[in-house]
Parts: sequence; structure tokens; C-alpha cells
Amino acid sequence: MSILINKQTRLIVQGITGRDGCFHASKMRSYNPSIVVGGVSPYKGGEVVDGLPVFHSVFDAVKETQANTSIIFVPAPFAKDAIIEAADAGIRLIICITEGIPTLDVIDAYRWVQLKGAQLIGPNCPGLITPNECLAGILPGNIFQKGSIGIISRSGTLTYEVVHALTKQGMGQSTVVGVGGDPVVGLYYKELLALFEADEETKAMVLIGEIGGNAEEEAAAFIAQSISKPVVAYIVGRTAPPDKQMGHAGAIISSGEGTAQEKIDALKDAGVSVALSPSEIPLLLNQKVVNSR
Repeated sequence: MSILINKQTRLIVQGITGRDGCFHASKMRSYNPSIVVGGVSPYKGGEVVDGLPVFHSVFDAVKETQANTSIIFVPAPFAKDAIIEAADAGIRLIICITEGIPTLDVIDAYRWVQLKGAQLIGPNCPGLITPNECLAGILPGNIFQKGSIGIISRSGTLTYEVVHALTKQGMGQSTVVGVGGDPVVGLYYKELLALFEADEETKAMVLIGEIGGNAEEEAAAFIAQSISKPVVAYIVGRTAPPDKQMGHAGAIISSGEGTAQEKIDALKDAGVSVALSPSEIPLLLNQKVVNSR
């Protein structure tokens, strides 16, 4: 098992005729040729990109391919409409890679996704991967290894560093999800922690957080109440100055709130082990798993 994506995923690429969409469609298809079933680009229906059929609309793509998942690479001004179109067409999981989308556009699109009973990952995220089964995003598939550690991360680059440290120690991953670093995104820590908790394949979880907002504090409260599996966390931005944006739009300490120390304290109070560096995560996981037996 896994969460959200697996061998049965049928993925379409919105924006497949653009540079990024075309490039990553090829990469995802190389990881598992049976997963990517087509692409969407308005007014370019009937074309073929890297052997994949291109459809004029998501409705057409779903009708012809039975797609259940979509990944979006369209420019930011059109991303809101692309998300809404996917939800309207019956897509169940929408992954938005696009960055720079206005926050109000994301709020409107996500509300529509929820009304349609679909799920959204992102925007401004690297996507997700279930190793050896399905890659739906821009993650480097070669560093992942099949296993039992579920990972949720706000930081794309740090995800790769943590995964490398785990894989190096023979600790594979069930599913790895990059949620995105914008102030408003789709599925977040609480929803994903619940999915990993229910997944029989996942035996422990890693939460990678960063300064800004209160998502990690809310996750800590949820872990204390609802999670029985071991959780290890790593929080970025211990030395970040207040009121300075650090990389992501959501990574900013405002009015003294959202500091790394506040998040670390909340997680520790919930029984979560917090690593000082990515290389410490495998050791803490081993300790947590042994102690939980």
C-alpha cells in the first residue's frame, strides 16, 4: 500500500506542450511508462508529445483515458482555471507544480476542489512519489527506495537531502509528499499524517517543516491526539531573522510568531523527536521504532 498514488494511478499532464510540462512528462513516463496516459493543452488537441496524446480539455482527456490524477505545469495566471477544470472533469487528485499563483486564486481554486470532493497537492510544490510505483512531480526518482517511512515536507530541496540520508541507511519510503511552501496550499500535515496513520505499509513518519505560519504547531497537536506511529521532525530556519522571507512565501516570521523554536517546542511536547540535521533523522527513527515495539 501507499497513500494518494500507486501503480493504478492514471496521470494526465496539464500544460504538456510547454517546456516544463513536456520535460517532466518524459521523466515521469520513464519512471513508470504505464502511469502517464496523456496531456492537455487548449487548442492543441490531436497533437502527440513524447508518444502521449494531447487533448483540448481535461474533460476530453478523462473521457478517453479514464485519468484519475492530474499534474499542472501551466503559467501562474492560468493555474486557478486549470485546477478548477480538473476538479470539474472528475479528477480525484490534482497536483499543482506552478509557483507564483496569487493567494486569492489558490483560495478560490481549493474551495472548488473541496466542493467537488477532490484533493489538491500544492501549489508551488515538487509533487509526490511512491517509490517503484509512481512519480507524479519533479522529484529525482533515482534517490528514492521502497520502504516503510512516510515523508511530508514543505521544502523540496530538503526533502531530497532527507531521503538521501534515509536511503543511505537502507530506510526506504512508502510515499513522499512535497506539500509546497506557499501561505495557502491543499492537503497539509494533518490530512497527510492521518493518511499515513491509516496506511498499513507506513511504519513511521518524517515531518519536514520550516518557519512561518502555525502548521507545524497544529500538526503537533494532531499527533498528540491522533497518531500512534513514530514521528521524527526537522525544522528549518533556527537562525532566521524576523520579518524576512526565507525562500518560500510562507517562510517568514511575523510579529514574533512562527519561529523555529516555537515549532520545535510544540513537536517535542507532542512526543515527536526533532533532529538537529537531516543526517540525524535515520538515528532518531531507529530509536523511535525500537522504543515503540
